Amino acid sequence: MHAPLSRSFWTYENRLLLILFLTFGFVFFDRLALSFLFPFMQEELDLSQTQLGMISSALALTWAISGAIAGAWSDSRAKRKALLVVSVLGFSICSALSGLVGGFISLLVFRALMGLAEGPVLPIAQSLMIQSSTPSRRGLNMGLLQGSSAGLIGAMIGPPVVIGLATHFGWRVAFYVTVIPGMLIALCIWRWVHEHPGAPPAAQAKSAPISRWALLRERNVLLCMLISCFFLTWFITIISFAPTFLIKHRGFSAADMGLVMSCLGAAWVFWGFAVPAISDRIGRKSALVIFAPIAALCPIALVYGDSAIALGVVVFFTYTGLGCFTLFMATIPAETVPPQVLTGALGLIMGAGELVGGFLAPTIAGLAADHYGFPVAMWISAGGALVAGLLALGLKETAPLVAPKPAVPGGRP
Repeated sequence: MHAPLSRSFWTYENRLLLILFLTFGFVFFDRLALSFLFPFMQEELDLSQTQLGMISSALALTWAISGAIAGAWSDSRAKRKALLVVSVLGFSICSALSGLVGGFISLLVFRALMGLAEGPVLPIAQSLMIQSSTPSRRGLNMGLLQGSSAGLIGAMIGPPVVIGLATHFGWRVAFYVTVIPGMLIALCIWRWVHEHPGAPPAAQAKSAPISRWALLRERNVLLCMLISCFFLTWFITIISFAPTFLIKHRGFSAADMGLVMSCLGAAWVFWGFAVPAISDRIGRKSALVIFAPIAALCPIALVYGDSAIALGVVVFFTYTGLGCFTLFMATIPAETVPPQVLTGALGLIMGAGELVGGFLAPTIAGLAADHYGFPVAMWISAGGALVAGLLALGLKETAPLVAPKPAVPGGRP
């Protein structure tokens, strides 16, 4: 009785979701490790807030370039699995090498190389998941893959783990440990992920070629690129500066900072699938318009919140943006463009966001924090979410609202 249920649950779709959930989760575990470890590194390496912003910007720039190029390349070559394995191994090694740095330049180089390796992961993982998802589960699968995974592993489990390692063994050891899960995940991808679980490559090749430049003429793609730029500004600025902001400017202890950031991670997990699920009922556009302004309240709360517990509660209810990310970075494009250019479109949207919101915004926010006061960085973050919400008003809806129930025969309609 239990065996058939077990077999029905352990479908390829569920197995792929679990593997890609872990994959993208550990991408953000490694990416966010620097933010949580920076307060421990800052004095030893003599680093400023501007340099922290530049390091985050360098990673985002290389992430943007490699993500856009790899997305287009994988569409034309159909080599997604091998590229994903290489990417996971690459970013894991580069994260561990961050523990060997002796100053700003070496840290900048290793984090830039890490961005090159991480860039292809999200568009490839999204396209693999979309291809294997049943239509009724597309929103849920994409929300778990992109939103909840990064929140659970990167922002909820990550802070206490890396802060605990740094406190007891030093920040360098905390970086070294990050290589272990990456190696195990790469092995799982190689063993259990299929390149073409659905239609064979020959069937896909028969479709008429589509110019990738034509994607820029599609209103939803162009708006999703712009939304990505501003929403990445919101996200990268918070995640890069919040740990140091709470300790150095607000006077929180490392433990209290870890508590607040874990609440942020819990919100990331919850809203990561809740917002896409809500969008299945009210529409993708409506969900973005509603939840983007709520997300703008989160960095403002970091400026004014007093106690760690109260701030953690407010952060949980306002950190809604990562659920929005799934919509404009994956679901809306997937429901807009043909499958044969989907990975390229996802890479384009992600690349634009990383270039502006990930590369330019942290450096600008770091300079502003050094010259005009640390809270300015949080206000820049809030402004990014507000502009993203305004841009969402121009989107074309891609998901119909839930249809009303049919009338009962013989009764009133």
